[in-house]
Amino acid sequence: MERVIVSALAAWLLSSPLCAAATLDAKNNETPIHIPANPQAIAKIPAGFHFVTPGYLTVATSASNSPPIGLWASDNKTLIGSDPDFARLLADSLGLKLKLVPAAWEDWPLGLTAGRYDVAMFNIAVTEERKKKFDFATYRADNHAFAVKTDSAITAIKGREDVAGKRIIVGSGTNQEKILLSWDAKNRAQGLAPVQPIYLNDDASATLALLSGRADASFGPQAMAAWKVASRGQTKIVGHGPFRAWVAVTTKKGNGLDVALQQAINGAITSGQYQQVLARWGEQEEGVEASQVNPPGIVYQ
Repeated sequence: MERVIVSALAAWLLSSPLCAAATLDAKNNETPIHIPANPQAIAKIPAGFHFVTPGYLTVATSASNSPPIGLWASDNKTLIGSDPDFARLLADSLGLKLKLVPAAWEDWPLGLTAGRYDVAMFNIAVTEERKKKFDFATYRADNHAFAVKTDSAITAIKGREDVAGKRIIVGSGTNQEKILLSWDAKNRAQGLAPVQPIYLNDDASATLALLSGRADASFGPQAMAAWKVASRGQTKIVGHGPFRAWVAVTTKKGNGLDVALQQAINGAITSGQYQQVLARWGEQEEGVEASQVNPPGIVYQ
């Protein structure tokens, strides 16, 4: 398992001209990117596999505005973002139409288990705990980032001692929450001030809480934090979590679809559409050379 405190690539991304606001304009990214059907990927779909809706790849994805991973287009009814774009490449490659289902983060595990979705794409990181119930095909690598407003007195969060006594926005049920609570438990055992987690359901509320001073920092996926820095200029990244995570398309354990998804991703990497998606959402430094099925995942200690 790859463990990185601060990725040099992540640091480069934040200072790179590729992160200029002009290149991170969601309005310019509403035209879908398509790819031809991939016979090799189609051949790996298990014999007799039943998709939730015949002829469609049904993908659960975020219903909240969380650019660049997922957000609503200017028509307020079409989902766009890197995850919807990657989902479209998967559906096209497998010879299927795409059915995106907006859902809450808390809903995807039960939805997959209950057979409501074929796959879930929520910037889901591979963990050893999740691998017990789900199968994964990786398509990105992502750090976790701490962000503060630009005029904050906080200049760096390098480890668990730096979060002591702070009010930190974090998503419920996320890897970031587990990291934060684990750090807090160790801090408390050493007599340090407790963390105050702030749980908010949408990005707009989280941003408002941070900018208004009701929170000291936010802790979430680097892709989202870097997008805000580049496109809004109201926040800055001051640190990263202890893991560089593998982000993966997630499907029900043992259904056999993971190898077809892997082949579809690798085909898109070879043909170049994968890189087009990364580039238009400012995620170039999070690309992978090849998809992996169920790689070693994060283990929390």
